[in-house]
Amino acid sequence: ICIDEIDKIARKGGTPSPTRDVSGEGVQQALLKILEGKTATITPDGARNRPQQELIQIDTTDILFICCGAFNGLEDIVRRRTGQRGLGFGAHVTTAEDDKDELRRLARTEDLIKFGMIPEFMGRLPVIVSCDALDVDALTEVLWKPRNALAKQYHRLFELEGVKLNFRPDALKAIAEEASRRASGARGLRAILEEVMLDVMYEIPSLTGVKECIVTREVVEHRARPELVLESKEAAS
Repeated sequence: ICIDEIDKIARKGGTPSPTRDVSGEGVQQALLKILEGKTATITPDGARNRPQQELIQIDTTDILFICCGAFNGLEDIVRRRTGQRGLGFGAHVTTAEDDKDELRRLARTEDLIKFGMIPEFMGRLPVIVSCDALDVDALTEVLWKPRNALAKQYHRLFELEGVKLNFRPDALKAIAEEASRRASGARGLRAILEEVMLDVMYEIPSLTGVKECIVTREVVEHRARPELVLESKEAAS
């Protein structure tokens, strides 16, 4: 079972709260028994407002739990512990993203506790793995390689209008480069594609005789109008 956004339940301020922190430390406390293995009683749909509904018992002893999160700011905690310098003479000079990746790889349990995870919770998660940020090549693959990739979704939308959509390889790379500059990760790809394709998607249904829409690097970088190829093989610019 993968529990995403686990960093969002870090306790406020990274220190024990004198009052009950129901959205942070309280949730971590509630997860302790489930993580270490117990028979949990749950409702089929997760709702608790129907006391007469059937309950399901699940033994979590042999379930592997993977907890994921962005943990923004963790690199600052690691930097203070390791004493790495980013400015001045003798500083270890790297790009901002490389510096973050390197610091996250050095993260220990004590750093996550300072971030706001309680020691009992971290004791049940013995393995810490850091994932590097997606580079341009990886973002480009995300655009077209998965079964439900964004580029394939737009291909299908244009097919419904009887138009073939053609993303040139340099256009896909330009989209990935812009997402990398924005530091928005894979989620930022959709926003960029919407900006690039919004106008032409509204125009296509009202146009006749269009058989192909070609998206190039120039279209992405300068938000130019994609090239529309007509049935008569004349280009509409």
